[in-house]
Amino acid sequence: MTTAEPKKWLMLIHQIPPRPNALRVKIWRRLQQMGAVAIKQSVYVMPFSEASREDLSWTLKEIVAGGGDGSICEARFVEGLADEQVLALFHNARKADYAKLIQEANLLLAEWSSPESDPGNPAAKQRAHLAKLRRRLDDIAAIDFFPAPERAAAELQLKELGNLVSGQTPAGHTGSVGSGERMGKIWVTRVNVFVDRIACGWLLRRFVDEAAAFKFVAGARYTPKPNEVRFDMYDGEYTHEGARCTFEVMIQRLEIRDHALGPLAEVVHDIDLKDGKFGRRETDGFSALLTGLVAAHPEDDRRMAEGFRLFDNLYAYFQRQKRE
Repeated sequence: MTTAEPKKWLMLIHQIPPRPNALRVKIWRRLQQMGAVAIKQSVYVMPFSEASREDLSWTLKEIVAGGGDGSICEARFVEGLADEQVLALFHNARKADYAKLIQEANLLLAEWSSPESDPGNPAAKQRAHLAKLRRRLDDIAAIDFFPAPERAAAELQLKELGNLVSGQTPAGHTGSVGSGERMGKIWVTRVNVFVDRIACGWLLRRFVDEAAAFKFVAGARYTPKPNEVRFDMYDGEYTHEGARCTFEVMIQRLEIRDHALGPLAEVVHDIDLKDGKFGRRETDGFSALLTGLVAAHPEDDRRMAEGFRLFDNLYAYFQRQKRE
């Protein structure tokens, strides 16, 4: 087995005087906005690129102008800290950013779709709020150097908000696949799969077509070829609807009735949408297992295969709970 070539990074090592504290706070905020992550105190890393070099150079000038000093260097991690650990730092930073956005979008979905919604909140105000969330999403995506799995959920939640504001029917209600036409399909979703897409793949293999084939494509939009069905994507035949994740939507629209799928869907919902709606005790542990799986397997087909085993076990656990 060949060893992957270490990634090349840009590293800022700085020293800032303790007073005034305003400079330290200013530089910390600037590094956060740039998407840099700390690997040690006063040591920040960014992916190797000209844009990263320019951002770090301007930051270093500010540090020096404020009475501090520092250096920028090109680096490869050979021993000790591994590239995978650095990538995990970037993923965790963006995961937190997307989680805040998803939570806010979920609250607005519930508020704007409620029959008791505030009549003093006209569509113009809603559109302005939506535009603000979209700008935040763009800002996060700009520093999401190694696309985090949570990005897809954030994009889909904002799309549902857009549908609600414009009065459109949710995307998942169009182009449905009939019950007699689900066998032998190629099921298409975005690369970098995580909980919702792995769950949907598992559902399809276990309850719809045990030979279901999957295709992973880059980008949020994709025009399907004959015999292809999209899921958990913009304009997909199966995707988020309102405050429901794709797994919940797929269970309902495929009319799959199984008592163990109820609690399983609640776990998937809370991991994917991060709204704590159901608060099942199994959620945190299962989320940790999936996060480890993603860190260990960058290939989507491997993530699916390993993820299906995790879902088989959780499904069996909920089946036994019901019997007991």
